[in-house]
Amino acid sequence: MAMGISEMSFHSTTRLYAQHFCTASPFTSPLRKSAKVNHRRSLRARTWVISEKLHNFQKINLSQPLQSRKKFTECHCQQASDIANLSHDEANSTWVQDAVNKVSQVLGSTNGQSAIEFENGSAAKHGEDPTLVMPEPAKNLQPKKTRGSSLVEDEAWRLLVESMVYYCGSPVGTIAANDPLDSNKLNYDQVFIRDFIPSGIAFLLKGEYEIVRNFILHTLQLQSWEKTMDCHSPGQGLMPASFKVRTVPLDGDENATEEVLDPDFGEAAIGRVAPVDSGLWWIILLRAYGKCSGDLSVQERIDVQTGIKMILKLCLADGFDMFPTLLVTDGSCMIDRRMGIHGHPLEIQALFYSALMCAREMLAPEDGSADLIRALNNRLIALSFHIREYYWVDMKKLNEIYRYKTEEYSYDAVNKFNIYPDQIPPWLVEWMPSKGGFLIGNLQPAHMDFRFFSLGNLWSIVSSLATTQQSHAILDLIETKWSDLVAQMPLKICYPALEGQEWRIITGSDPKNTPWSYHNGGSWPTLLWQLTVACIKMNRPEIAERALEVAEKRLSIDKWPEYYDTKSARFIGKQARLYQTWSIAGYLVAKLLLEKPDIAKTLWSEEDAEILNALNVMVDPTNPRRKRGKVLKKTYIV
Repeated sequence: MAMGISEMSFHSTTRLYAQHFCTASPFTSPLRKSAKVNHRRSLRARTWVISEKLHNFQKINLSQPLQSRKKFTECHCQQASDIANLSHDEANSTWVQDAVNKVSQVLGSTNGQSAIEFENGSAAKHGEDPTLVMPEPAKNLQPKKTRGSSLVEDEAWRLLVESMVYYCGSPVGTIAANDPLDSNKLNYDQVFIRDFIPSGIAFLLKGEYEIVRNFILHTLQLQSWEKTMDCHSPGQGLMPASFKVRTVPLDGDENATEEVLDPDFGEAAIGRVAPVDSGLWWIILLRAYGKCSGDLSVQERIDVQTGIKMILKLCLADGFDMFPTLLVTDGSCMIDRRMGIHGHPLEIQALFYSALMCAREMLAPEDGSADLIRALNNRLIALSFHIREYYWVDMKKLNEIYRYKTEEYSYDAVNKFNIYPDQIPPWLVEWMPSKGGFLIGNLQPAHMDFRFFSLGNLWSIVSSLATTQQSHAILDLIETKWSDLVAQMPLKICYPALEGQEWRIITGSDPKNTPWSYHNGGSWPTLLWQLTVACIKMNRPEIAERALEVAEKRLSIDKWPEYYDTKSARFIGKQARLYQTWSIAGYLVAKLLLEKPDIAKTLWSEEDAEILNALNVMVDPTNPRRKRGKVLKKTYIV
């Protein structure tokens, strides 16, 4: 109860004081009816900071006069570290500055001037009207080779730097794709939460913490923004799928402009699906920031603690479901189109478990959090047991399912979900190796999705959702089925592809998800970094090294595509964007981790002893709680 009152007062006082002090706010202007909608959907460059005691309010005016639209938009706003009044690690490396200087030198030798300038820590682009504050990619640029790195790696760092987006002079993220020849960008010029994760980790591993810190704090501000679709508002803790930095006219001054953050919570997304994974990835990145930088002050802030709690309350809310897994719609994660993953997809469950583990580590112990932490611990145990017990398949388990009896009505039923043996697909009978196994893609009453989903399996290893034995078995499977899952480019997002009538029914004849393309069996280079973390954790880095060697042969030559098509990943995806940022960042993270495997510990979770003990009690056949007798009938007088 205390926690709820604290959170309500936090958000209500923020709105109250914002409306009271900000005289130029659209909420106080009766002449601009459309301004309220604009203010609701865009995070203006005026922020309000509430101290930890919630009674000392400080007005931070971030709206500074900007130059004409014909010139570069220059903002002298306070940076996130100044707003938070928190110390910044001055020992951070200056590798970004060095990388840009190298680019500038090469450009200077080719066209006589630098396309990118760094002044006072901010990037500037000249000669163009910007709607996104970011440097323009350099064309036909060959990066200089530095000692200890390859040309491919140098090019990747240059491209990652060029994809950075700036808000009020500070870096806040990276755009999804930065192809200078692509005239139809759709929403690939936005900063996506899930897409930024490998970029953020790459920056963290290089010691460049500011961009990750800014990203965490600015997306947190977007969390509490009003989001509505057809008069309906989703849960309060929902994080946006993406945001865009726009330059708009300043209120009351036609000759000045200001920068705004324009979030998308799914209202504009294809299919209008809310991003369930965004909040989970945000928590995971927040923990990684603290582990890598040593700066725990960010996660200890009261607004950040409130943001964590709001995400957890949204995920842990009671519903009609009997399972501890999260129930979601199709397209609510990396696979963001109709692919038959509605229900309880493994990817969401692995991220959910990981976010719970990270949140438990970061939540400040206080009376108001006791109930939430108790619910969190209970869900961790139940979710771990459920996934390990019911999602796992290997040759032995497959044979058990093949011999299942159906229509069992009993508390002690073996076939608890009434799975029909005929559901076992013929391809799996031949494909399943004698050594190895994996976690299936989905489980619902009378339905098991036997497809192999790479991200869900790999993150189950990273988060310790899978047991040690299961984790090794998953890597055994990847090694054994290398020609199917890796082939000429790591890594298949799922295997096998939906084809024929099954593809038409499940995807709705989606022209983008044709067999062995995009989410339907396409190969995604960004998955290389998750594979690397999983392999290092299980002390099998040679698997990741082998995959990295395969990727290095083509990624740079093919201009860093979003994904690859065909069964063996021979073609660049038919609709794949080039210079895809998370393909670039995924490669860099894998490279960094294999060079320094010890730092990978900051990204994974060790198996929790308390959870392990609880699971051992649950599987103990002598445990009386495993069996449930019939409840005595009560007599009611009607």
